[in-house]
This record gives sequence, C-alpha cells and structure tokens, in this order.
Amino acid sequence: MFIRPRRLRKTEILREMVAETRLHKNMFIYPLFVMKGQNLKHEIGAMPGVYHFSADTLSKEIESCLKVGINKFLLFGVGENKDAEATSSFDFTNAVANAVRTMRADFGNDVMITTDVCMCAYTDHGHCGIIHGHEIVNDESVEVLAKMALMHAEAGADIVAPSDMMDGRVGAIRQKLDEGGFSNTAIMSYSVKYASGYYGPFREAADSAPSFGDRKTYQMDFRNPRESLKEALLDADEGADILMVKPALAYLDVIKMVKENTLLPLACYNVSGEYSMVKAASLKGWIDEQRIVMENMHAFARAGADIIITYHAKDILEKGWL
Repeated sequence: MFIRPRRLRKTEILREMVAETRLHKNMFIYPLFVMKGQNLKHEIGAMPGVYHFSADTLSKEIESCLKVGINKFLLFGVGENKDAEATSSFDFTNAVANAVRTMRADFGNDVMITTDVCMCAYTDHGHCGIIHGHEIVNDESVEVLAKMALMHAEAGADIVAPSDMMDGRVGAIRQKLDEGGFSNTAIMSYSVKYASGYYGPFREAADSAPSFGDRKTYQMDFRNPRESLKEALLDADEGADILMVKPALAYLDVIKMVKENTLLPLACYNVSGEYSMVKAASLKGWIDEQRIVMENMHAFARAGADIIITYHAKDILEKGWL
C-alpha cells in the first residue's frame, strides 16, 4: 500500500503537527452568576463546581481565573426583586451593575466583561418578556431590553448579549447604545437560541423558570435548522458584532451552517444541561471527564465556533487539559 493514513498517527508529535482543529485559551468565555450581598459563595446544586457570587467574592474568583489564563466573562444576575415589568433589570444598583463596576475598578482592562441581557430572572412570571394575559409581547419587551443593555454599558460592560429572542431587539439595542454614547459597546447576539430541554440546571441557577407555559413562542423550534440562517442574518443586518448558537452539543450542524453562511465571529454556548450531564456521569465514575470535555470542545471548534462559552473553562485551564 502506497497510501497509509496511519503513518501520520504514529507518534504524538506527528498527530499534533497535522491536527486540523486547534483550541486556544482565548476562545473561552467563562459564565458567572452574581447576586447582591457580601461574602456570598453558594454552589449551585444542579451544577457542581458552579457558584453564586456576591461582588466581593467574585473579585477573588476573577483573580484565580486570571492566574490560569481566563480573562473573558459572561455575567448573569440572580436574586433581584421581581415584578411584571422587570424593573430591576435596568436598575443601576442591581447585582450585575455592581459586579461590572467592581470588576472594572479592580481589574481595569485586564478583563473583558459581557453581560447577559434578558428579563427572565427579573420578572415575577419567569418569561423573557413582558406579558399581556398569557401572551409574551414583543415590542414593549424590546424597550426594556434596550434600557437594560444601556445600563450595562454605563456600568462598564464591553459587550452586551441579548438572549431573549424577541424580534428586532438587536437593532433597538444598537440604536439605544449609539444614542447613549456607547457606539463602541459590542453586541453578541444569542441569534440562534432553541427552545431546549438542555437549559434545566440554568433555571435553578438563575431562578428563572417560567411560571406558566413554555418559551416556544419566542425561542426557536429545534426541528428548524434553516430558520437559524434567517435569525442570524437578521441580527447581522441589525448591527450584531458577534453571533451565537445555543445550545451547542446537539446543534453542531447548525453551528456549521451559520458559520458557512455569515461573516461575523461565531460563538456557541455549551449550556448548563450539557455541563451537568458530563459532571454527573463523571461523579458516578462512568466517564473520563477530561476526555469527554475536550472531545466536546474540539467538536464545537470543528463545527466552526470561534468562541466557546462554557462552564468547563476553569477546569480546562486550571487542570492543564488544553
């Protein structure tokens, strides 16, 4: 045989030389959950190794992350006052705003801060928009989301990330930011976000489970891959700087499709359910956690993701898996 593919698999050095997909620490964004108070650090039951932080303990966590090479973070707010209009979502004293200001004061531009822009953790009904009866209304919700994004920018966020899936919110946020003097604040849009069963542990983490119905009238139907291009292209036209596919593991085909048909950087979100399944199986001794995590990370990159949002990021870098 003249052609023997195994020749290039003979040694680790050869395999590394010809590897077609390569990960780098700069691809990772680490999600963090923040709450009001002092000296608080609570592990989330459904997500082993993931915690709620108050601003002071968050700073300690950021320090430990910087030491292992993590400098990009995505913040979610927890434990705010909830009402039907999500008024605490754009309150300049809420947990996310406090965390952003603290991080900026303590670490300056050594950190990149992204903030999640959604109403589900701030509404008393748990949905991602304002409701009339049992209908989640679009345009009124977009107005609140734009206020929330502007407040995050004022606090010092580098990137705002709308995850609500309301129509037109990227354009409204872009206009609000520009009018407020924040034309350089970027938007990373959850452009392709499916109504997924993989979000279960997150809803415990963020206390954001809907009190009625589901989110299928605004999040996407997982049977529809082509629709992902419509959503991604609309967000690009409205001024998004980065696109995102969420979840990641069950949607590698969608990541590939969006990557091949758009020009913006593409993120994927390795969501809570994907994380918790790996952690649970690892704790049972059923899988090799390192091997599974790194296989998943390479799958995301192989499909076309430029950026990977993952709760595994600290383990990957702290434990030397990369």
